[in-house]
Amino acid sequence: MYDYICGEIKEMEACSVTIENQKIGYLIYVANPYAYTIHKEYKIYIYEQVREDELTLYGFMSKKERDLFLRLIEVKGLGCKMALPMLASGDIDETIDAIENENITYLKKFPKIGDKVARQIILDLKGKLVSSGVVTHDFTELKETLKALGYKLSEIEKVLPKITAKETKEQIKEALKFMLG
Repeated sequence: MYDYICGEIKEMEACSVTIENQKIGYLIYVANPYAYTIHKEYKIYIYEQVREDELTLYGFMSKKERDLFLRLIEVKGLGCKMALPMLASGDIDETIDAIENENITYLKKFPKIGDKVARQIILDLKGKLVSSGVVTHDFTELKETLKALGYKLSEIEKVLPKITAKETKEQIKEALKFMLG
C-alpha cells in the first residue's frame, strides 16, 4: 500500500493527474486536478483501490483530505467515484460541519448525492468526525481496551467524539475521565 508519491506533475486531465517519480508516470484520480500545476513538484497522499480487474490510485493534497475520503467510502452506497467530488470544493471543514449538523441540503449539492445518500452519510458518520475538521482516528485499540474494562459499545461510542489525544494511552485516560465524570 502506498502512503504518498512525490514527483513532478507531467499531465492533467479532467479527473486525474499524472505524476512522474523515478521515470514512472502514475495516473492518479484527484478531486480537483486544476489545483495542481504542470511541471511542479508535489507530494500526493494516496489511496490504492485494488479490484479483480483494475488497480486505481486516488490522490489527495493532505492526510486530512485522505482521511475524510476513507471515512466517506465506508458509507453504504457511496463509492470512490462518488466520494471524490465531495472533496473538490477543497473545504473539508465545511463538509464535516455539514455532516455533524445534518445539513442535507449542503450534501446534496455534490454530484450523484441525493436525499437518500445524504441521509446515509449523516447516519454513518455523524459523531465520528470532529467538527474542527480533523477526522477522528479509528480508535480500534481504545475500543478494545474499554470493552475489556467492561464498558458497552454504546457507552464507548458516546465518548469517542470528545477524544482529542492521538496516542492510545492518552485516549484511554481521556475516555475514562469522560466515562467516570
